[in-house]
Amino acid sequence: MKVVTVEQMRALEHAANEQGLTYETMMENAGRAVANWLQGKGIEGKHVLVLVGPGNNGGDGLVAARYLSQGGAAVTVYCWMRETHQDQNWELAERAGVRMLFCEHDPRLTRLRRLVSKADWIVDSLLGTGVSRPIEGKLKRLLGSVRRSVDKRRTRQSPVGLTTLVPEVRAVDSASPRILAVDVPSGLNCDTGEVDPAILPADATVTLAFPKAGQFLFPGADYVGECIVADIDIPTRLSRDILVEVSTPELIRDWLPLRPKEAHKGTFGKAMIIAGSVNYTGAAYLAAAAALRAGAGLVTLGVSEVLHPILAGKLPEATYLLLPHQMGALVPDAVQPLARQLKDYDALLVGPGIGRYKKTAEFVERLLGVPASERAQRLGFLEPVRAGEDDQSSLPPLVIDADGLDALADIPRWAEHVRTTTVVTPHPGEMARLVGTSAAEVQADRIGAATRAAEEWGVVVVLKGAFTVIASPQGLTYINPFANPALATAGTGDVLAGCIVGLLAQGLSGLKAAVVGAYLHGLAGRMVSGELGHAGAVAGDLLPRLALSIRRVAVS
Repeated sequence: MKVVTVEQMRALEHAANEQGLTYETMMENAGRAVANWLQGKGIEGKHVLVLVGPGNNGGDGLVAARYLSQGGAAVTVYCWMRETHQDQNWELAERAGVRMLFCEHDPRLTRLRRLVSKADWIVDSLLGTGVSRPIEGKLKRLLGSVRRSVDKRRTRQSPVGLTTLVPEVRAVDSASPRILAVDVPSGLNCDTGEVDPAILPADATVTLAFPKAGQFLFPGADYVGECIVADIDIPTRLSRDILVEVSTPELIRDWLPLRPKEAHKGTFGKAMIIAGSVNYTGAAYLAAAAALRAGAGLVTLGVSEVLHPILAGKLPEATYLLLPHQMGALVPDAVQPLARQLKDYDALLVGPGIGRYKKTAEFVERLLGVPASERAQRLGFLEPVRAGEDDQSSLPPLVIDADGLDALADIPRWAEHVRTTTVVTPHPGEMARLVGTSAAEVQADRIGAATRAAEEWGVVVVLKGAFTVIASPQGLTYINPFANPALATAGTGDVLAGCIVGLLAQGLSGLKAAVVGAYLHGLAGRMVSGELGHAGAVAGDLLPRLALSIRRVAVS
């Protein structure tokens, strides 16, 4: 599903209007979609307050108010700064029995506070996607009054002198009133994710036609709530040139590797994972277990000998390749035995937990085929070159993660040495080091940072974090629709890298493996947080739920 900027959305609406889908029809479709979603929540007999502004967003709200009233809700429209003369949607709402009030007739906002005090739902259709100036004056007062009144109603006050020793488990959905934003919460910049201090946080947003970029950028993403996309009949062909998308269950289902009944383990590919060191043994386990849970037929862990007893007892389903090391850290000589094995493998992951030792970084350089002369020049001396050490056969499709990325950052023009399908999986700090900037700058433009890097490096970039961004060298960019603090814990990145290499081994392209892997990882994280909450989950909790995520997507 395409993700649009404000300007792209305006162009799409204009093109649709030119081709016969009028603005009036789009407004009717939008308002009906908002009402339909609310009616699915059981709105009959409930009190609904619709806040209506002057533009098309206000028109959407008036259409929704009409349909909600016809559906049995007690609906009141509270109007700010709207010219209602010859406003057809206003007239139709009045005919449907919607009560109409004007902010101009409520100088102290007394009526507004009274309406909020009894509302079950508040529909915010004051400002749309075009907001650019600070919210001031009467509108600022209006939004502030609504927010304070809502907060007051939601605040649960214990009786004076009494203390509850065991907290009551209370569903979020029971909080009242609930706030539904039409297209976007009033005060959210749909391009940058910036928010006005007066913004009204939504519990849910029905966004129209396409999700907007700012809804996946912080701080704005915190104010959107549950995001639902409503189809308003804009023809799909009009958006085909937009290169940014958000992953959907339908997309992931279409891209999942096939699982034929006559399959054997070779059908689902072989993944080699180079991971772990004495300080980061768990990274190797998590990555390999994730590759298996993602469906790879066979997973081999390339590790130092000292790690083998620990890992073999923990993960008997994997096979093992023992590699040369010094005190548990891989050394350059590990490249030769590894290279001899790689011709039999369909995908390779390098990096989780291998450490930042000098010799291990040199191992990564030699694996990628960085010429010895270039390494010597960088180090400032001439090192001996063994016959054939840089004449390695082509690597299988490759994922580079964690400490492997730190090794890349020290290689000038490292992308020139990548000779195969490659996926890199940096978090913002690693991304900043790779591009020579700060993590804050990366976070300020996550979509742009990932897209530019993928095109420059010629690799698939997975920029991890809330709403992980996956970008291809061809300019296609996908936003993963999950933002989950339960995943902000050590080892979850190792699980993601393992999931991606497991999908690569099954024959997916680099882009598809990254998009599908990130989605399954995010869905597994949602399952974990749903069961355990946002604190206390650990990376290992994701592993069994990866398989459940595949099943859920496959049957959705």
